[in-house]
Amino acid sequence: MTPEQTRMLDALASRLDAKAIVTDAADIAPWLVDWRGRYHGQTPVLLSPTSTADVVAIVQAAAEHGVALVPQGGNTSMVGGATPPADGTAMLLSMRRMNRIRDVDAAAGLAVAEAGVILDHLDAAAQSQGLRFPLTLGARGTATIGGLVSTNAGGTQVLRFGTMRGLVAGIEAVFVDGSVHDGLSALKKDNRGYDLDQLLIGSEGTLAIVTAATLRLVPAVAARAVAWVGVDGPASALRLLRRLQGATEAIESFELLPAESLAAVIAHIPATRAPLAGDHPWHVLIEATAATTDGEPPAALLERLLGAALADGLAADAVIAASEAQADAFWRIRDSLSASERALGPATQHDISVPVDAMPRFMIEASAACEARFPGTRASGFGHLGDGNVHFHVRAAPGTGPARWYGEDAPVVTRFVDDLVVAAGGSISAEHGIGQMKRGELERLSSPARMMALRAIKAAFDPLGILNPGKLVTLAPDAPAP
Repeated sequence: MTPEQTRMLDALASRLDAKAIVTDAADIAPWLVDWRGRYHGQTPVLLSPTSTADVVAIVQAAAEHGVALVPQGGNTSMVGGATPPADGTAMLLSMRRMNRIRDVDAAAGLAVAEAGVILDHLDAAAQSQGLRFPLTLGARGTATIGGLVSTNAGGTQVLRFGTMRGLVAGIEAVFVDGSVHDGLSALKKDNRGYDLDQLLIGSEGTLAIVTAATLRLVPAVAARAVAWVGVDGPASALRLLRRLQGATEAIESFELLPAESLAAVIAHIPATRAPLAGDHPWHVLIEATAATTDGEPPAALLERLLGAALADGLAADAVIAASEAQADAFWRIRDSLSASERALGPATQHDISVPVDAMPRFMIEASAACEARFPGTRASGFGHLGDGNVHFHVRAAPGTGPARWYGEDAPVVTRFVDDLVVAAGGSISAEHGIGQMKRGELERLSSPARMMALRAIKAAFDPLGILNPGKLVTLAPDAPAP
């Protein structure tokens, strides 16, 4: 522990409860490794506040003593965004004990949740009031509201409801000087200059510590239907999506995956099987929902629309889940894609977006370009076709070990893929953020104007550079890659 850290803890000892300062290495250890196991940090202290007042005290003490803080929620970052630096100079600021749902206002369709509330818990509270929080992702049983806000999380329902940016109605946060921004009132009109809430969404804890958020809720699902469709390629899938969107507003999810990804799930995830009898090069998972039982049921709607698509050649085969258990089985395939691909060996995972109409061509051409440039590799993409976001993976050539792949090959592959993305007018981070993994690529590929603006904002909010150091953007330009 550094002298500055010791003095900071001495200052906090009388201001926090006994559980708020954790120094036992065994208790801290699980929170020092990122979700993917790629980044390993060190810290002598984990701070665990239970209130906004606690966070104020911690931030003020950190600023006074020049100690960096790394905010952490469920530790589900895919880019090392919540892992402390390896030198032990920063303290972890765990928000998990700030886990109260302060209010659910069913009439207004709003909930106020603290930063440590787990996504599933928020949705359960909303469901008890006949509502739901329309954001779903694989880590929903672990991810917390503060982290979801700070990374502008996406998921499988962005097609209809948007990312966290569109679901946040207000934010409470502590700035580096200890002042509290109270934006929880969810004003529909507020024209007082810069939108501080929007600046904090997606800022990855580098500008302030999010302590609570007011979130938009929607009516609970009264009925849903889930279908699995075989198509000949991404272009056909996009035409099918456009057909469905032109006919109804009920389509909530539209997930695309290649046959090889389906095969990987069946091979490596127990109790899974192909939904369709025949072989198809690409597959689509579709979910339609209704908030009431009035009107055409979602199952009948999908049966009618997919029947017409089959007749017109937009789809080769389709099945609609006959029960909730079968619907869940379809979704289990989608939710298991990342786990099954890990079983195939080392790979680079790229969370990218390009304009929606360009995505089908990009998926085919980028895969071919990668496999030609790096012989023996296998490239493919899956994900949220309708919002232009796919997870583009490049698997190592057979026989390539993790040390060789991640140490030598993966950085070259990533630069190649990112160049293709930028050339297509896209983004190297669609929903996972920048963290520490993509900071160098953000610097390399961004315009001078973007980097100037990011650094100016960081300097204004965190002039000491103590909030989540080494993530997203630094106050000084990174050294160019060799």
